[in-house]
Amino acid sequence: MSVISFEVIYRGIFQKSLAVKISRTLILAAVKEGKPGISFGRYSDSPERNGIPAKQFGYIADNEEELETVAAQYEPKQVDISICVDDTLCKGVESWAWYGLQPINAVTKPGGTLIVTSNQKEDDLVQHIHRRETPYKLAIIPGEASFAGLWVYKDDGTDARCLAAALKAEPTMCSIASLESAIRENIGSETHVEAAREVYEDLRPVEIEPGQGNDEVPFTFELLKWHEMRQGVVIDGVGGHEGFRGGEGGYEPGRNPYFKKWSTRTMRPVVSFEKCTKCTLCWVACPDTCFDVTPDGFFDANMEACCGCGVCEAICPVKDCITMVNEVVFDERDSQWQMWQENKEDYDKYMDEKITTGKIDGRHPITGLAGAFSGIGLETGHNPETAKIKPLKDL
Repeated sequence: MSVISFEVIYRGIFQKSLAVKISRTLILAAVKEGKPGISFGRYSDSPERNGIPAKQFGYIADNEEELETVAAQYEPKQVDISICVDDTLCKGVESWAWYGLQPINAVTKPGGTLIVTSNQKEDDLVQHIHRRETPYKLAIIPGEASFAGLWVYKDDGTDARCLAAALKAEPTMCSIASLESAIRENIGSETHVEAAREVYEDLRPVEIEPGQGNDEVPFTFELLKWHEMRQGVVIDGVGGHEGFRGGEGGYEPGRNPYFKKWSTRTMRPVVSFEKCTKCTLCWVACPDTCFDVTPDGFFDANMEACCGCGVCEAICPVKDCITMVNEVVFDERDSQWQMWQENKEDYDKYMDEKITTGKIDGRHPITGLAGAFSGIGLETGHNPETAKIKPLKDL
């Protein structure tokens, strides 16, 4: 049986339109050559929510019988191609609460291809991706995360470029001519086709050897046996509230020890404690109660709990006190307040470096409060409606 499977990993709501365009257009290209296929969404185990990693899947088969066989599955156990449209997801995917953080390449077949939109180099990206015991290929499409959400289609060519990269990874899916035809029909103009053609010609996936990458052990679990289950439906409550980091003074709310909301964020807040007036607004307004109250009355964003929504930056009345910074420039999830307490001069240098390297000009790409246009192939401007794609060679 010859079936090609793929997944598109994206941030719920924020990138839904983008993921659907990629998944459905790839199937359309295959159908043009008489190959049956199916594209379907999966919101992990929860309704799709802002920033929560979600997936679109697709199968392309040689005939209807093969397609019916694989389509009966809830989702593919392994895929030939994984397409990640936000490189911060390379740190791991937490769909919701029941199975914990999982590697971005968890279901990529041995020898399969992980395609990522990113401005990072391979070595920088691989250090975030969990290690595997089997090799796989990594293909990077230059560009930042493109936020084409549920009610928005961001016309920056990211979808066309991802489609070309997928075909480069698995050229038996269809011909480049069929893909170009599907792009014209389902995505856009000849400019999109040209952008796709350039990626198809220029993309050079690299081999990632076994053992390369992040050595952190992902969350693991064992399902209960039938005789170990309790009667009825039982939902254990989260533990009680206590002092800051479990110590005396301050306040820290009880949190689920397994669900780490940090994987939902593309940006994180960086706090200048020197400028903080302790007005409490960030603490009160945070929709996920991620700010812990320190013993001296400051508010420290818990980097395990923060989902990166940007509300704190928007509501803070002090200029540059809270700055949303791209998550990809961070390797740690340590307490900023504790770093500041240990060495204020070093923390100020750390803060300046992260803001300089990870600040996205213009609007915040998720909240829209402070999203510059992103991605190779986009002619930037202040008006989204007037932004035009231009060929990569012209940039």
